[in-house]
Amino acid sequence: MHRRSLLKTGALGGAALLGGAVASPLARPALAQDARAATLRFVPQANLSALDPVWTTATVTSNHGYYVFDTLYSLDATLQPKPQMAEGHEVLEDGRLWRFRLREGLRFHDGEPVRARDCVASLKRWMARDAFGQLVAAIIRDWRVVDDRSFEIRLDRAFPLLLTALGKTEASVPFIMPERLAQTDPGKAVTEMIGSGPYRFLDGEYNSGSRVVYEKFDGYVPRQEAPERATGGKVAHFRRIEWLIIPDAATAAGALMNGEVDWWERPMADLQPMLARNRQIRREVTDKAGRLALARLNCLHAPFSDVRLRRAVLASVIQENYMRASQGDDTSVWTGTRSIWPKHTPYYQDHPDLMPGDLDRARAMLKEAGYTGQKAVIINPTDFPDIGPLGQVTADALQRIGMNVELAESDWGTVIQRRNLREPVEKGGWSIFHTTGPANFYGSPAMSPLIRGQGEAGWFGWWKNDRAEALTQEWLFAADEAAQRKAALELGRLGLEEVSTMPLGQFTLRTAFRSDLTGILDGTAPYPWNVRRS
Repeated sequence: MHRRSLLKTGALGGAALLGGAVASPLARPALAQDARAATLRFVPQANLSALDPVWTTATVTSNHGYYVFDTLYSLDATLQPKPQMAEGHEVLEDGRLWRFRLREGLRFHDGEPVRARDCVASLKRWMARDAFGQLVAAIIRDWRVVDDRSFEIRLDRAFPLLLTALGKTEASVPFIMPERLAQTDPGKAVTEMIGSGPYRFLDGEYNSGSRVVYEKFDGYVPRQEAPERATGGKVAHFRRIEWLIIPDAATAAGALMNGEVDWWERPMADLQPMLARNRQIRREVTDKAGRLALARLNCLHAPFSDVRLRRAVLASVIQENYMRASQGDDTSVWTGTRSIWPKHTPYYQDHPDLMPGDLDRARAMLKEAGYTGQKAVIINPTDFPDIGPLGQVTADALQRIGMNVELAESDWGTVIQRRNLREPVEKGGWSIFHTTGPANFYGSPAMSPLIRGQGEAGWFGWWKNDRAEALTQEWLFAADEAAQRKAALELGRLGLEEVSTMPLGQFTLRTAFRSDLTGILDGTAPYPWNVRRS
């Protein structure tokens, strides 16, 4: 088992923490002080290397998307959909016709009004990328733009979860962009960031690996309701927000403690006690349901095109090792979860028979499967403290059970680019990657890509299983809750039996920020609206 060592933070003071680029705030002239007060300096979870939040499911890119783009609907704290860009909707013809109308005054950052045709093009592109969106697309008969502010979706059959789909808050989020951008091939990333959200992306100040800058969009018209997660009035109080990419955790901790940054999204577990002792810093768990840590195995190519080998690897998973390596020794912030449905979600069911956590058993299963030494390549980030240790633990476990393993480590941006490759490892492909995601998002058959058996049309790993797809349909159109539950439980066990995904544990995160910040909202993303300096 790999265990992260405690970082030694010997020099936590002074501008040297940020490479000399940031002077002490107390030394600044009055004009600089005013500009500083209007700027929020934020350390994100990882580098923003991919900008298109529809093209990739990387959480950091979705978080960026919330600054720049807006959505027709979104989900409140109880996961109920509420209008956001939409003024409202009508449901006609026994649920087969939905008519939507936009709010007045919506504008993109280039000054153009948001029109119904922008929404239609954006939703079509999103549906081509997203598992939930693909379920909706399969029953859409046609789209119709009624006028600049209204459009219709006609369905082959009633789909009560349509608003939940349009309000989806996790990757990929159905963000609305101009039609000219939304017409980009869904398989290619959009690089021009023009949205209608509360902040504008400043392309000229973007430097991947260093800095991302956003400026308040004066043309944004917030809703009048109080903000709640990604719903309600998105009021931007800061004129400017700077994301500073600081891969070294000790440097980020020092910058936060000295007031050189205002908010650190995901401090390392080993540094949390030190931050807790600083009276100028507050820490909060904003996503109470927590996150699921997981591994995806590439089902297209050897060795893991053979389900027997996938099962052997699953048998080797000792979740405590993963959680201690990535989240530390505080067992109050993590738990095991031998299920593809996370704990505290409706369909959670423990399957200890499928995940014995036994290296001897895994070794025997590998031998029984006739493993002949095919290489397993684990692509793994060195700059993502919540994810990097997961890959190291897997590499160690697989070596212990007798697999030929290559741990290919790089930055997170390279990992999310490489996981798109469908070639075998001999041609630059991959066998395993690790990530984390919000537990609530993975708790629904409609939203979770982890149990969809779509093959090459599905999520990275490309698990194909027709029974899984049939069970998803059974769940969607079940006559009652009992039938829904039956389908979901069978689907959850099937996904684990076939190892569509390896669950590695569940944990909560404490974000940390300067005590003069107020208005940080609960939710899975570090939403920038409602936040102000007291």
